[in-house]
Amino acid sequence: MKKLLSLLIVVAMVLTLAACGSEAPAAKTGSRAPVAKENLKIGFIHISDPSDMGYTYNHDLGTKDMMAALGLKEDQVINKYNIGEDEGCAQAIEELIEAGCQIIFATSFGHGDYMKEAAANHPEIEFCHATGDLAVNAGLSNFHNYFTAIYEARYLAGIAAGMKLKELGETKLGYVAAFECAEVVSGLTAFYLGARSVCPEATMDVIYTNSWHDPIKEAQVAQTLIDGGCKVISQHSDSTAPATTAEAKGVFQVGYNADMIPAAPNASLISARSDWSIYLKYAVQCIIDGKPIDTDWCQGLSQGAVYLSPLNTKIAAPGTQEAIDKAAEEIKAGKLHVFAGPLKGTGYNWGTEGSIEVKEGEWFEESKKQSAPYWFYIIDGVNVLGK
Repeated sequence: MKKLLSLLIVVAMVLTLAACGSEAPAAKTGSRAPVAKENLKIGFIHISDPSDMGYTYNHDLGTKDMMAALGLKEDQVINKYNIGEDEGCAQAIEELIEAGCQIIFATSFGHGDYMKEAAANHPEIEFCHATGDLAVNAGLSNFHNYFTAIYEARYLAGIAAGMKLKELGETKLGYVAAFECAEVVSGLTAFYLGARSVCPEATMDVIYTNSWHDPIKEAQVAQTLIDGGCKVISQHSDSTAPATTAEAKGVFQVGYNADMIPAAPNASLISARSDWSIYLKYAVQCIIDGKPIDTDWCQGLSQGAVYLSPLNTKIAAPGTQEAIDKAAEEIKAGKLHVFAGPLKGTGYNWGTEGSIEVKEGEWFEESKKQSAPYWFYIIDGVNVLGK
């Protein structure tokens, strides 16, 4: 009887250990079998296409750099361009799944809900969403958010704008903004703070287009800002329309996502840019190696994930490059914080209202809690003219 009891105990222990072993992979969040490089299929969903010469163009450059770095062929990447933030996104995702993609990227904020739903329904596929903030609370090991610390580059680009204002003896900036949300307000605030660091008297007028990509509206808003006395304008919008409008009106411009000097050689000073290949190489290599992808990813100046296009020295104010270089080194060293106090403001993030006060000697740490920006407060000196 004792031998039988001992045997039953041993059997029970073996079964228990076997059950624990079957659950062990779940502890390795997001881990899966490696995928041979030649068998990879990668999908992309973009809100516009590379002809915008802005956001999608820049993301597409990242894709090409990733392909070259990893030795991938053209037929291993499927791009879905001009996909709206609507049910068309869900359809595009399904088409990429049917095409055999093991990893799918979507690059516009409004694609997030569709990516999250698809991730829940297809745990065998990795879904990576740029600019969004849903992954951290989704509880899905195959759903990820990524963004860059673009506010660092925005601050530096603002220095170029402020130096030009100072040279002109002017004080008024203009900003063509997409939506009233943290991603946009974080960027415009960083740009303004950079300008104000070298031109303390600067103010900035802001008008929202309520679209990520609408060249006609962007040109109209730029025209309104220029007519209102803005001598240097910038943008969070996807086309070169603000740059070409500035060129036509004889004022100056700071771009976003792409070097806009070819489009406006007598107006465009510099552009703040993201190198999306840094993340794309990382995420795709994880698929190849069978390693988990970070739920939330963000890198900045120090890692080369954000940078500035070459300064247009033909029209930039003297000393601009030196001022930018000095500030960049201080940001990398942790000596300069973009959202350093004293700062005080109120604002909206997709309709949610909030306020903040950052005291002297303190700073707001963007990108610490999540990759997507969460500064959405309008500070003194920034004037929102239209929504």
